[in-house]
Amino acid sequence: MHCASCAANLESALKKAEGIDSASVDISSESADITFDPDRTNLEDIENIIKNTGYGLLKAEIKIKIGGMHCASCAGAVKTALEKTDGVLSADINLADNSAFITYVPQKADISDFKAAVEKAGYEYRGTDEDTTPDIEEEIFLKEQNDRVIRILIGFGVSALLLALMFSSIKLPFPMGYLMFAITTPSFFYLGHPIFHAAYLSLKNLNLNMDVMYALGIGVSYTASVLGTFGIFLTSEFMFYETSVMLAAFLTLGRYLESNAKGRTNDAVKKLISLRPKTAFVKKEEDFIEVLAEELVPGDLILVKPGGRVPVDGLVISGEAYIDESVITGEPLPVKKKEGEKVIGGTLNTNGAVVFKSTKVGRDTVLFQIIRLVEETQRQKPPVQRIADVAVAYFIPAILTIAFLSSLVWYYLLESTALFAVTVFVSVIVVACPCALGLATPTAVTVGIGRGAELGILIKNGEALELSEKLKCIVFDKTGTLTVGRPVVTSVKAFNMDDKELIGIAAGAEKSSEHPIAKAILNRAAMLGVRPAEVSDFVSSAGGGITAEYKGKKVIIGNRDFITENGGIVTEEAENELKIKERAQKTAVLVALDNKISGIISVSDTLKPGAVTAINQIKKMGLSVSMITGDNAVAALSIADEAGIKDVYANVLPGEKSAEVGRIKEKVGYVAFVGDGINDAPALAKSDVGIAVGSGTEIALESADIVLMHDNLLDVPAAVQLSKKVMGRIKLNLFWAFVYNTALIPVAAGVLYPFFGIVFRPEYAGFAMVLSSVTVVSLSLLLKNYTPPALGKIES
Repeated sequence: MHCASCAANLESALKKAEGIDSASVDISSESADITFDPDRTNLEDIENIIKNTGYGLLKAEIKIKIGGMHCASCAGAVKTALEKTDGVLSADINLADNSAFITYVPQKADISDFKAAVEKAGYEYRGTDEDTTPDIEEEIFLKEQNDRVIRILIGFGVSALLLALMFSSIKLPFPMGYLMFAITTPSFFYLGHPIFHAAYLSLKNLNLNMDVMYALGIGVSYTASVLGTFGIFLTSEFMFYETSVMLAAFLTLGRYLESNAKGRTNDAVKKLISLRPKTAFVKKEEDFIEVLAEELVPGDLILVKPGGRVPVDGLVISGEAYIDESVITGEPLPVKKKEGEKVIGGTLNTNGAVVFKSTKVGRDTVLFQIIRLVEETQRQKPPVQRIADVAVAYFIPAILTIAFLSSLVWYYLLESTALFAVTVFVSVIVVACPCALGLATPTAVTVGIGRGAELGILIKNGEALELSEKLKCIVFDKTGTLTVGRPVVTSVKAFNMDDKELIGIAAGAEKSSEHPIAKAILNRAAMLGVRPAEVSDFVSSAGGGITAEYKGKKVIIGNRDFITENGGIVTEEAENELKIKERAQKTAVLVALDNKISGIISVSDTLKPGAVTAINQIKKMGLSVSMITGDNAVAALSIADEAGIKDVYANVLPGEKSAEVGRIKEKVGYVAFVGDGINDAPALAKSDVGIAVGSGTEIALESADIVLMHDNLLDVPAAVQLSKKVMGRIKLNLFWAFVYNTALIPVAAGVLYPFFGIVFRPEYAGFAMVLSSVTVVSLSLLLKNYTPPALGKIES
């Protein structure tokens, strides 16, 4: 808002909205005081009104860590609690890493409100993402897992003892049930305490989750055993102490295995975080002092010693070093860094020492942006997850209904024993597992997106995963995407001397020139190991070439017109060679010594290494390939023919690329556009999946759905293959979760008993429940080793 009329317009729009009783907008503080009926509107609706009026709501974002979430119902309860908090616009829960990403209005909510909401919902608030370092998380995780191990050992130990007593013929002066009661009770309450405590907090907050279900299952088993022991309403046949203890042990084992597996799903992000050094050497007065990396500010002078990691982004001001940037750029060999060149936080100094000035620190560094982008994508849900979300919402009420109805039908209609009816009830309660449904998508997305980050493939949203499955065509921009985007020497033709000698003379003459073609010639000389010749009297002309002197001979380098204007004579042999180059759309650079043509150097923008292989890989996947360029048709077809692309759109102006992509979409269906991510932003946005290639440190590109960190075109088919693999794993996980529940719940309800006499005992149900969620997480973990076929290896 800039003036009083802005405030008046917004106030008017707010007052007209349904559910808003009053609104007062203050231009000086840029705030609005709104009274509204929460049953008729909410903060999200109010935000949309503000947006539609042309303004924006000041928002903040925070990631917090939460303890005690085990299933999709837990995640739903936390989400509901947070979103009911005044000032919270949205809360996204990631069950894979036990976190919540909250968007809120800063003046209306803060950390204390989020903490209160989480704890009121019955879960543990563990601090913000910044508070909870990987070391602290690891410490908490190990403490929880060690506690579970102790409970598991006690549980199965006591179960084995109870089973031994059941089948023994020991004579006791009192009923065996009393001894079993005495052995079971302390271990049962020790084992079951976390489950009962979590169930109590859930019921207190009117939430039905799996802790309530599990508490009900083991509670019924234990209570029935106690009543049977002392003859209260039930007989001694209801004594199944070993079942209650074994069930509690299986449930704890399930939590242990599931937590172990979940802990490994986010290894990729942990690896990225571990790249950030904890300390740095900063210049204070005359000395370099070791300080915490988090204390660095822009403008600090930082020393990086051999073997040390660069703590933040910056510019080298002194020294030389070879920096391994493979983790960011994919460059396999260390890159020499000297004064004036950029260094990236998290990269490794393999040799030498440099002092650099920090330019970006903390959240602004490239490494942090990569970590944040990966985490943002991991918490997003592909549309396919909506099926599971709907199922989970009705799951627990449905299971309780099935459990009660099954036991009642068996007891009253089919006239089974009360023992059988209780067994059916407990088995149904225990075997049901929404955990598998809740973990199916987030674990696969977390591992898959993390694996992509390791490969230099940053998938920025969940929708891109799903759309990649539907792609029909991949459209490439030519210059800088398919091609290197700069002149490269493609051939050398010498007439009366050796090719290397010709290149040496040309390089010597061109070494003082800043022209791109001059750089191409110098690069070719360096590749051939040829030292530039010593020349003198260098003169650069705007007419298209240079003149110099070499060993007393006049050197003229340039195009045909420049050569002839400066007294050079183009021979018939040279003329024939020029025509060949022109037909092939090559730029011909003539080199003349004492006015005689000594050779022709061909220069052009060439295909990137791996371009042809990448195109072939895409075709093998059953996708068509197109190319868009602003070049003329002859030049475009020359490159397209070399790359193996038949569908070519030439003479397309930069502003028209987006419209051309739209026309291709209409013709073939879902389209991915591959560009450099900067000049091609509209076309990337217009396509269904925008892929930015070789973006290096430019990872925050708004228009790209997938950012390829490495300048390797094989990453294009690899990105599609990875996306398809992740989606396939999500579907496999959901299939397993649905099949497991639809198959075993009827078995637990006793469907097979009339035909085969099969009773699904509660302890077997507990084991099956453990198996289901662990299987889903394990299937997701297989993605950790997946390498797309385009990159040369097929796994998992």
